[in-house]
Amino acid sequence: MRLVLHDYPGHAFPIQLSRALAARGHDVLHLYFSDFQSPRGPLAPRSDDPPGLTIQALSLDRPFQKYDFLRRALAERAYGKLLVAAVRRYRPDTVLGGNSPLDPQAMLQRFCASRGIGFVFWLQDIYGVAIDGILRKRLGPLGALIGQHYKRLERRLWRHSGQLVAITEDFLPILAQHGVAPARVHVIENWAVLDDIPERPRDNDFARRHGLTGQRVLLYSGTLGLKHDPALLAALARAFQDRADVTVLVVSEGIGADYLAERKRAEGLDRLQLLPFQPHETLPDLLASGDVLVVLLEADAGIYSVPSKVLSYCCAGRAVLGAIPPANLAARRIRSEGFGLVVPPGDQPGFVAAARRLIAEDGVRDEAGRRGRAYAEKSFAIGPIAARMEAILDAARRLG
Repeated sequence: MRLVLHDYPGHAFPIQLSRALAARGHDVLHLYFSDFQSPRGPLAPRSDDPPGLTIQALSLDRPFQKYDFLRRALAERAYGKLLVAAVRRYRPDTVLGGNSPLDPQAMLQRFCASRGIGFVFWLQDIYGVAIDGILRKRLGPLGALIGQHYKRLERRLWRHSGQLVAITEDFLPILAQHGVAPARVHVIENWAVLDDIPERPRDNDFARRHGLTGQRVLLYSGTLGLKHDPALLAALARAFQDRADVTVLVVSEGIGADYLAERKRAEGLDRLQLLPFQPHETLPDLLASGDVLVVLLEADAGIYSVPSKVLSYCCAGRAVLGAIPPANLAARRIRSEGFGLVVPPGDQPGFVAAARRLIAEDGVRDEAGRRGRAYAEKSFAIGPIAARMEAILDAARRLG
């Protein structure tokens, strides 16, 4: 097959999938948005890449206003035109559209329908609910009208996709409620790239470079956006302010990182250390520098999002501390597999208490890290995942 995989932010696991599909003999064009502010996977061509793989960055050549709704909406529509143009030139049999805002996704799906190209919707987040909630808070009745538009648009995209891949069974009742035939829906949970995150020693180049040796480190790495509460990270720094042997390290950029920089200045939070996003090749040492790896998700995001950074944390073999809605898939995995402690997102005292326990109890922390790595080794093999995706893409091709 001739395939396009569109992954808007450029994460690590989708490019691994593209490489695996190309290794299975397919021609694959992997597209991503280079202007989007997010941690990225290994998107540069490699000497061992399969000959059928092409990786292409799409850029608007101007700053992307992530938190300005009007400018972001206009930019996403402009991006959608770039995306469709790239797909038109490539002439694929099937497109896998994932991790995309709804306007570009709709433009891409309409183009595929007009050309008889199979389309698979990779359902990573239920964006319509998220947009509706954010805009109601910001814009009141006008926001509600815009939010309803995006909820209707998303549901229409689901119904008109040849196949859908959902990352959690929690999405199945929502899809069924809105008229998506169960036979077209497949559940494949997200994964992390095990080979890219080998277990590394706590004392490593990254730790030494940033003064983390001899410290107990609570580490948050990744996006801090509207569905994450950075105040919890400030609370950790506050709680350990009198511990010269503890560092709260946050590796992020954007609105949440800006909030933490202001709290650090205003409160003198000496135990809080802030770094920008780091190159993908430093990720193993970065994560290994932490004793406890932190994940956040707001209460109202629990129904539409699953924080995938938990999966990278598992590969690193470190204990996970989560403030996540209890019913969310990530919280359920942390509890069932035993690779950390999790509290509801509004429970700041419980979050701090769990952090204190993981810092203090070496045995609990080390066992959680071992269990996380064991879960990753059991669950993240790319071969079976690529085989399932290949079958789904072929089914969409035949429907297209």
